[in-house]
Amino acid sequence: MDAKLIVDEVRLTPILISDPPLLNTQGVHQPYTPRLVVEVVTRGGVSGLGETYGDAVYLDLARRLAEELPGRSVTDVNGLFALAAETGSVPHPDTDEGVDASGLRGVRTAEKLRLSVVSAFETACLDALGKTLGLPVHALLGGKVRDEVEYSAYLFYKWAGTDEWGPALDPAGIVAQARRFDREYGFRSFKLKGGVFEPEQEIAAVRALAREFPCRPLRLDPNGAWSVETSLAVARELEDVLEYLEDPARGTAEMAAVAAGTDVPLATNMCVTTFEEVPEAFAEGAVRIVLCDHHYWGGLHRTRELAALCRTYGVGLSMHSNTHLGISLAAMTQVAATLPGLHHACDTHYPWQTEDVVTTRPVFREGRLAVSDAPGLGVHLDRGALAGLHDRWLKDDGTYRNRDDTAAMRTVTPTWTPPRW
Repeated sequence: MDAKLIVDEVRLTPILISDPPLLNTQGVHQPYTPRLVVEVVTRGGVSGLGETYGDAVYLDLARRLAEELPGRSVTDVNGLFALAAETGSVPHPDTDEGVDASGLRGVRTAEKLRLSVVSAFETACLDALGKTLGLPVHALLGGKVRDEVEYSAYLFYKWAGTDEWGPALDPAGIVAQARRFDREYGFRSFKLKGGVFEPEQEIAAVRALAREFPCRPLRLDPNGAWSVETSLAVARELEDVLEYLEDPARGTAEMAAVAAGTDVPLATNMCVTTFEEVPEAFAEGAVRIVLCDHHYWGGLHRTRELAALCRTYGVGLSMHSNTHLGISLAAMTQVAATLPGLHHACDTHYPWQTEDVVTTRPVFREGRLAVSDAPGLGVHLDRGALAGLHDRWLKDDGTYRNRDDTAAMRTVTPTWTPPRW
């Protein structure tokens, strides 16, 4: 075993990053969101980077995994899954609450939480390996099939905040937001995060987008906030303008019932988030597009395995996003570059984030990111920025160390509950 590839040290840095008051069916984003930066340092002096959710349950598991990783090779990414399982149980009950603001969708399980942590370690190992060998991560995954990856504008209803975007609480506000995304980033497709207002208002917003941007791909995602009947009614109203409708209803059975009643393609990042959930969803025809996410699935290699399954069963592929920084965006771009069946522009929250821990922010041109051919992920850590964001985490009294959009909403409206229509 090449000594240069042996892990010598693992550094974990929990941080809090600023986040605008973006609305969703679970509530509103808190002013700060926890993230975790993982550094895997080899005996050859190379540091590989990974990023994932920073809530306490993820951080606890990451600390245990970090203790066990030194002495192992960065090439042994398959061994990470067994190693994570051996570190002990995850103190998190299995629940089915539809949406976990920290990131996970659908039924939340200890295994899903474990995979979200492993994903950051796998990415960091691949980054270190690529830097050591002088190869980009996409080369370690089999090679790129495209030189650019297309991303979609992520539109949100939002309150006025300290950010520069201003409020967007009606169709006019959403259209103004989309114009700015079009002007500044060149995004060609638009996704509206729904499940916030009455379906009629969100239908009106999508219609307004269709008038402003004719023939552009449009998507609507209420995160399972609608019944089957409401989902079908919205699909009928928007069938001529939607590229796809994402998770209108909750769970595979309800999604299958919606799919049976409409020709509008249904996409998901809620009812298909593990391999165990694939057979039922595909057999029932519940989804026609899966939104992959390397954080959910356990890393970049497993994202490619999911893509292969989707190709086999004729299911389309796109990419999900939650609040993330440049390390995750680089990883998303590297793996997306290797997926031949990537049929739709990928989601990204990145333009909403004004803070980062990488030295150079990626630049979207015509809604696309160039795929880096530099060694590893092609990003470098800004240690000053990392230290500042970690200091914010250290000084926090615990209010923001766990993301909770519902609790954030209840600071404004104490009796508020997630809506269902």
